[in-house]
Amino acid sequence: MTITLTVPCLFGLESLVADEMKRLGLREVRAENGRVHCLGSEADIPRLNLNLRCGARVLMELGSFPAATFDELFEGVRALPWEDYIPREGEFPVKGYTLNSILHSVPACQAIVKKASAKRLGQSYGVETLPETGSRYQIQFSIIKDVATLYLDTSGDGLYKRGYRARNMGAPLRETLAAALVTLSRYRGRDPFCDPFCGSGTIPIEAALIAKNRAPGLDRSFSAQRWKTLPSRLWTDAAQEAMDREFHGSYDIWGGDIDPAAVDLARHNAELAGVDDCVRFEVADAAAFRRESEYGQLVTNPPYGERLMERSEAEALYRVFGKALLTLPPKWRVVVLSSHTEFERSFGRPAVKKRKLYNGMIKCDAFFYGGK
Repeated sequence: MTITLTVPCLFGLESLVADEMKRLGLREVRAENGRVHCLGSEADIPRLNLNLRCGARVLMELGSFPAATFDELFEGVRALPWEDYIPREGEFPVKGYTLNSILHSVPACQAIVKKASAKRLGQSYGVETLPETGSRYQIQFSIIKDVATLYLDTSGDGLYKRGYRARNMGAPLRETLAAALVTLSRYRGRDPFCDPFCGSGTIPIEAALIAKNRAPGLDRSFSAQRWKTLPSRLWTDAAQEAMDREFHGSYDIWGGDIDPAAVDLARHNAELAGVDDCVRFEVADAAAFRRESEYGQLVTNPPYGERLMERSEAEALYRVFGKALLTLPPKWRVVVLSSHTEFERSFGRPAVKKRKLYNGMIKCDAFFYGGK
C-alpha cells in the first residue's frame, strides 16, 4: 500500500532532508517551506525514523480536505478511517497549527479534531467513551489556506533526540542542525574534522556518525514501534539494513572546549553514541587553534552573545578566533554558525557564502570560508 509521508524540518534544511529521502529510495520527494513530502510504504516508516539525520519527525498523512468552517473540519475528520490505525484502547491526543486560514484558533481546532475522531472511533468500536489506556497514536493537523491535512506522528520524541545526550552545556545545538552543518561542510570521513567550541560534543559526534554511516536512530525508540498496525519485523528489517551499511575505518575527529566539564560531558556523550573509538575531545582554547594538515573541515557553533555571554564578549571572541584561523592552510573548509549580525566584521573577513538557518527559534547564518 502506498502512503504519503511528511517530514517537518527546521527552515533552511529542506533540501538536505529531501536529499536524504531520495538516497533512501523514497518516491516523488517534494520539498516546501519547513517540510518535505514523499510517497512510500509502511516499511519506509521505520527506515526514515532510523536513518534521517536532519528531519524533525516522520508523519503519516491520512487525508486532506477544504476546511473553512468548523462543520467542514468536523465532517472531514470524521470521514477519515481512524479505526484502520487506532485500536479501541489507543490514546489519541491532538495537536497542530493553522496558517493563513479562517479557522485560526488552534485550541478550537484541536477540540473539533478530537471530537470528530473520537466520534468515528466510538461508532466503529460500539462504545460511548474510549478508554485511551493503550499505546499513543498522536494526531497532528495543519490548516493552511483553509485546507486541513491530518497526520499520525510515527516518531514520538523529535528525531533530534538521538539518545546520547543526557544533559546539555549552556545553550544546546540540536543534533539535526549539527548534522546539517557537517553535511554542508561536505565532510565524509576522509579529512581531519575539528570543532573548537564543542560544548557537549554534538557536532563532532554527528560528524562521527556520518563518517561511520551509522543510522542516528538506532539507539532510541519510536511511537510507531508500539502500533498494532505496523509489524515489528519492519523495524527489525530496517535496523538490520542500516547496520549493514555502516563503515568501519579510522577517522580524525576532534573537539575542543575551554571548559573541562564540557569536555568530560562530550566524552560521556560520545560513549553513549558508540563513537568514542573515532572522536577525541580535549580541553583547549579556540583562540590558540592550530592545524598543519593540508585539508580538513572545521565546523563550529561559538557563543552568539544572546544567551551565554554579552555581545561585546562574543565579538571579542570572534576576533581572536578569526585571527587563529588565519593560520589554517587555504584548502581547509570552515563553517561557523552564528546569529550575531556583526559576525563577519568581528571575525575579520567576509564569508565566501552564507546560508540562512534556524537554531530552534533563533535566526542564524552559516558562514562558509576556505575550501579552495
